Amino acid sequence: MEYDRSVTLESDRADQRPLDFTSSLYLGMLHPTSALEPWSQLTTGKPTALETAPSSARISQALARLQGCESAILLPSTLHLFFDLFEALRGSSIAIYADAGTYRVALWGAERVAARGVTLRRFGHYDPAAARMAIAKDEGLGVRPIIVADGFCPECGRPAPLAAYLQCVVPYGGYVVLDDTQALGIWGKAPGSKGPYGSGGGGSLRLQAIRSPHVILGSSLAKGFGVPLAVLSGSERILELFRRRSETLVHSSPPSIASLHAAAHALGINARHGDRLRLHLAKLVTHFRERVRLIGLRDSQGLFPVRMISIGHETDALPLKRLLCRAGVRTTAVVGRTSAATKLVFIVNALHSFADVDHTIAALADLIGSVPLACSPYPPRYSYRAW
Repeated sequence: MEYDRSVTLESDRADQRPLDFTSSLYLGMLHPTSALEPWSQLTTGKPTALETAPSSARISQALARLQGCESAILLPSTLHLFFDLFEALRGSSIAIYADAGTYRVALWGAERVAARGVTLRRFGHYDPAAARMAIAKDEGLGVRPIIVADGFCPECGRPAPLAAYLQCVVPYGGYVVLDDTQALGIWGKAPGSKGPYGSGGGGSLRLQAIRSPHVILGSSLAKGFGVPLAVLSGSERILELFRRRSETLVHSSPPSIASLHAAAHALGINARHGDRLRLHLAKLVTHFRERVRLIGLRDSQGLFPVRMISIGHETDALPLKRLLCRAGVRTTAVVGRTSAATKLVFIVNALHSFADVDHTIAALADLIGSVPLACSPYPPRYSYRAW
């Protein structure tokens, strides 16, 4: 059976380019122009408030259904999305309570309205009790609480405690705003042995089997689906409020026609092959974890494709990163958002092979003087067909 070449692994790749573990294209969706519906122009030249491309509403509603929401709207980026969302909510007398692990882009939107007078407080990472205490202290202010958090944290390997966060805000008519970029495309309904990430790839609401008008999702499609645009999803009431108050819809260009066609292509791939891609990815991550343990190191909890290996001080991690690059392996070194440890980060995606993982961990073992590993009998980039 012939499958879309844009999502297959390349068996004819014989070059010696470095093995790249820095790309967040988790499902390996590339969207070459040959795979997309053609377009005659990149943009309408009009803001969304005046006119939307014919496919925009169809794609946004497909994403709303996938995520388990009533409605959705597409935006050029999560920066536009969060700048506009918190400004739209500001008119409802709000206070924002930001989880310590929240990604910077969402925080930028919160800080913007804080500069305009909105109360902004921080609380411990995924700590509903701390959020509840902070909200209770402000009860006399008569504000609507907005908890902001990431839907899934790659660093600690946990989903947001969404049900507990909802218990904090619903009595006050508030909302939980999730940056669901990491979860969208990866996590879905009912994870189990046959599908460790669950089915569908709809993100946090599907993973946690929650449906609530008090949840607002802001997500980039650039990771799981490989498309540079964002989607705001939630109740029809919230989306209508956003459309009325949004400045981006009036003053900025909408997502390009090319991006819309890529989004349609991504949704088609997800519907036809998504669960098999996710199963292949889970097998790769499991293989990565097993090889890391064999050389005496520990990496992230769980099966999320962002793997963080604790090295120690920055003086250890950064030279090691450079040495790996010389050995033909690209990775990154970071200081964690929720801890001070310096880590090497390897992002596994569906375009990698088991041989890629074997060669990478063997190179790492050699550099740290650990137990040597036998390399895979296959050269890097050997093609493994997941479907």
